[in-house]
Amino acid sequence: MDLALWQYALLSFAGVIAGWLNVMAGGGSMLTVPIMVFMGMPGPVANGTNRIAILAQNISAVATFFQQGFRDLKLGFSLAAASVPGAIAGAMVGVQLEGEWFDRVLALIMIGMMILMMTGQEGKKSTAHVQHRPSRRQLILGHICMVGAGFWGGFIQIGVGFILMPILHRVMGFDLVRVNFFKVFVVLIYTIVALMIFAANTEVFWIAGLALALGNAIGGFLGARTSISKGENLIRWVLNIVLVAFIIKLLFF
Repeated sequence: MDLALWQYALLSFAGVIAGWLNVMAGGGSMLTVPIMVFMGMPGPVANGTNRIAILAQNISAVATFFQQGFRDLKLGFSLAAASVPGAIAGAMVGVQLEGEWFDRVLALIMIGMMILMMTGQEGKKSTAHVQHRPSRRQLILGHICMVGAGFWGGFIQIGVGFILMPILHRVMGFDLVRVNFFKVFVVLIYTIVALMIFAANTEVFWIAGLALALGNAIGGFLGARTSISKGENLIRWVLNIVLVAFIIKLLFF
């Protein structure tokens, strides 16, 4: 494929928005993947190319969180390791993906995730300096759930944030700021594996991916900074608005 300069610029601009959304809530790939398909990329190629941007976005976001004192790498690597087998299986399916038959299933998942995020834990105070310690049961359940989240992330990536956030928030009990730290860390690790599988099994448009990655990296940095500075209330509002918008789009358009 040979894109015009304005198309590369559009990808970078879309990447900024997508990166911010992905860190704050999720669903940024719902913007970037259709844009690439509209530009003429086959679905599997757009799906694989998008992983380049996701990788850059989460490197940027993790570095920003790390600089602000979020450094629980032991648990981060543990959760990421649990997601990798699922991501491998999902990516192997994803390289064969055609069409958009998964839209209604994704919409139903989003509805369920929104209900989970909006119920319970309302009285819990959240600051970046208070570290919740999950119980043994929460750790076991959280790691089991990460396998399924990894599968979805490896498979399509779109909407994986809406799956990871309830796992980290409701199952494991983290505040939404720390949720976003672990979310971007997990996605960073399994995306490395998923991108390798896509690159080995289908075409990846590296130049377009790098243009998109530039925007996603900027958006990831901004999303992490916003998450830390504005806290849980803004994250909850952004999450619910994005969920409602994507549910309507998936079901009715």
